[in-house]
Amino acid sequence: MRVMDVGEWGLLALGFFGLLTSSVFLGMVIVGARRFRREAARQDAALVTGPEFLPGVSLFKPLHGDEPALETHLRTFFEQDYLQHAGADAVNGVSRVEILFCARNEDDAGLKVARRVAAEYPAITTRIVTSGEPWAANAKVCSLVAMAKVATHDLWVISDSDVRVAPDYLRHVVLPFADASVGAATCLYRGVAAGGGLWAQLEAVGMSIEMSSGVCASLLTEPVSFALGPTMVARRRCIEEIGGFERMAEYCADDFVLGNWIAKNHTVALSGHVIDHIVLNVDFLNSMRHQVRWMKSTRFSRPKGHFGTALTFGVPFGLLAWAGALLLGMPVLGWCALLFTVLGRMLQAWVVGRFVVQERRLWRTMILFPVRDLMGIVFWALSYTSNRILWRGEVYELVEDGKMRPATR
Repeated sequence: MRVMDVGEWGLLALGFFGLLTSSVFLGMVIVGARRFRREAARQDAALVTGPEFLPGVSLFKPLHGDEPALETHLRTFFEQDYLQHAGADAVNGVSRVEILFCARNEDDAGLKVARRVAAEYPAITTRIVTSGEPWAANAKVCSLVAMAKVATHDLWVISDSDVRVAPDYLRHVVLPFADASVGAATCLYRGVAAGGGLWAQLEAVGMSIEMSSGVCASLLTEPVSFALGPTMVARRRCIEEIGGFERMAEYCADDFVLGNWIAKNHTVALSGHVIDHIVLNVDFLNSMRHQVRWMKSTRFSRPKGHFGTALTFGVPFGLLAWAGALLLGMPVLGWCALLFTVLGRMLQAWVVGRFVVQERRLWRTMILFPVRDLMGIVFWALSYTSNRILWRGEVYELVEDGKMRPATR
C-alpha cells in the first residue's frame, strides 16, 4: 500500500470516527430534549394547577451604555404579570418585585434609558446605583456587588441587558424555589438576530441550537452544575455561602462559577422557560471575536469538557470522510457520508428548535445550522491559539480556573 493510500484511508477512518461520535451526541441530544420538554410541561402545569410560589424578588440589571432596543428590552421586565398573581402588597415598604440597575457612573447612557422606563411604572420599586470604576477584572460582577448591598428581597434574579422576556418570565424562573433544596436556577435562551444579517443569524443559531444541545445532552450524564448568564436566580443566603459576588470578580465565566459553586451544596434547577437573547454583533469581525471569546472562556472553565466538544461537531468529520472517500475512488460513499452528517445536523436543529427553544423560524435555523456546525470546529481550534480575549473594548488574559486579568503588553 502506498504512503498516500495510508493517508487517504486515515482521512476516511478519522471522518467516520467523528461521524460515530457526533451521531452518539445527536442521540443524547434527542433523548435530553425529550426529557427537557417533559419537565417544562410539568412546570407549566404547576403554574396553572398548584398554589403559586410568589416570594419577593430583587431583579438585578447591570448596564453598560446604551444598546439597540434597550428601552424595549427593559420594558419587558416592568411588564411582568407577577404582581397580578402575587398581589400588589408591599414587603417591608418595597414592591414584591424590585428592579435594581447599576452602571459605572450616573451619566451612563444605559442608566438614562432605565430611568425613563422606570418612571412609567411607579408601582414597581426601582433602585439605581453606581459601582464606580471596576475594582476587579469582571466589571459586571462589580455591579452585582453594588446591587447586592441595597437589595431588599432574599431571592435574586440576575439578567443581562440584551435579553427580552415574556410577561410570565418571573413566575416561571422562581417556581423551582418552592423546593427548599434548590439554591439556584437558570434557563435556556434562543438567539435572536434582531438586526438581521448572515453573521448575526449564524451566531443566533449557535446560541439556540449548539448551546442548548450541550445542555440537553448533559442532562443525561450529571445534575445541573452551572448557570447561564442571561438568567441566573439564587437565594441570598446561597450567594453568601459561596463568599458573595466578590469571590466571582476575577472570573470570566461568572455564570458558570456561580452555578458550579452553589451546586456543591444545593440543587441547581433548569427552568423549562426560554427567553430571547438578542445578538448585538451584526458584522463579521465582532461576531467572530464574540464566539471565540465564548470558546476560550469554556476552555479555561471546563478544560476537559471543552476538549471533548470537538467530537460533537458532525459536518467537519463528514467533510473529512467525503474527501477521503473521493481520494480513494469511492465517491458514492463520500457523498453519502456528507449527506448523512448534514441531515443529522438539520435533525438536531429541528428537535432542539421545536421542542426545546421553540424557534420561531425553524426552517431557516435548520438550513443554517450545518454551516454553524462547521464554523464551530474553527472556533474550537481558535480557542487554543491564545489566552487573550477582547471584552467591552478591553484586552484580558485568561489564566487557570477561568480567572482573567488585564493583558500585559
